[in-house]
Amino acid sequence: MILAADVGGTKTNLALFTVRGGRMERDDVSSFHSREFPSFESIIEKFLAGRGPVDLVCAGVAGPVRKGRSRLTNLPWIVDEESIRRACGARRGFLINDLQATAFSVLHLPPGLFAVLQAGEADPRGTIAVVAAGTGLGVGFLVRCGRGYLPFASEGGHAGFSPGNGREEKLLAFLKGLYGRASAERAVSGPGLHAIYRFLREVEGIPVAAEIEARILVGDPPRVIAEEGISGRSPLCGEALRFFVSLFGSLAGDFALNFNATGGVVLGGGIAPAILPVLSEGGFLESFASKGRFRDFLSGIPVKVILDDQAALLGAAHFALAMEEEA
Repeated sequence: MILAADVGGTKTNLALFTVRGGRMERDDVSSFHSREFPSFESIIEKFLAGRGPVDLVCAGVAGPVRKGRSRLTNLPWIVDEESIRRACGARRGFLINDLQATAFSVLHLPPGLFAVLQAGEADPRGTIAVVAAGTGLGVGFLVRCGRGYLPFASEGGHAGFSPGNGREEKLLAFLKGLYGRASAERAVSGPGLHAIYRFLREVEGIPVAAEIEARILVGDPPRVIAEEGISGRSPLCGEALRFFVSLFGSLAGDFALNFNATGGVVLGGGIAPAILPVLSEGGFLESFASKGRFRDFLSGIPVKVILDDQAALLGAAHFALAMEEEA
């Protein structure tokens, strides 16, 4: 029995997996609002109450992992590998970055759980880049090694936001006014979408209907902006989405160059599948490929979206199994 977890700033997902007939099967899954709990261990205890023993545990966390320990970036938790192992009584425990878990899932998800934005032609030995926008911005990659791939994490989402035109330079100044420093995550994430909406309203003066502003004030701003933008009811929300998608595409193109991702670029996280109609309009791929002399190179790289919002759980379970088999 393997306990897999995806620990994020907004929610924490847990699932139990077993290996039957050489296949990984998910037996149970639950989701918790992270900020309603004092620690990750308290979520483990609640999830496992009344359930059977666990052999292995692997948690993917939204933050850098050092020596089996992580201070989460968007949540006031410290998560420790040994502590989570003890919390579920497992024989072995593993703590990895959440994008390592998402990256590992790419190897095991069926084709039907991907939406293709650009078919391209994948190099079977090429590196695969994984970029996930949600509460934060995660970046990972898969490197070919022997017969398989090794998943790696990075903190590329916290590199500086780099504007590509005058409008983006104004957005950069706006973000610096809000945060002091403007990382890529400040623009390409759920809070980033809200910040873009505010920029368009406050700096560019695009009007917004009072009822939509009221929904944003009392609800989940990124979700409201996405819903209103996709529906076409709000020109401001629609423009915020298009601006966001353009920035997302440009950033994904940068990571494709950074990692020489000839094996493809995969978009994970909760935002990409939620705004798939806008991602498919063309603005994303235009910004993705708009890299001067490397336009043709990027135009040939496959780009797809993970449609399973619990993919990181599958990746974490497979990571635990792979580590156990190596021992």
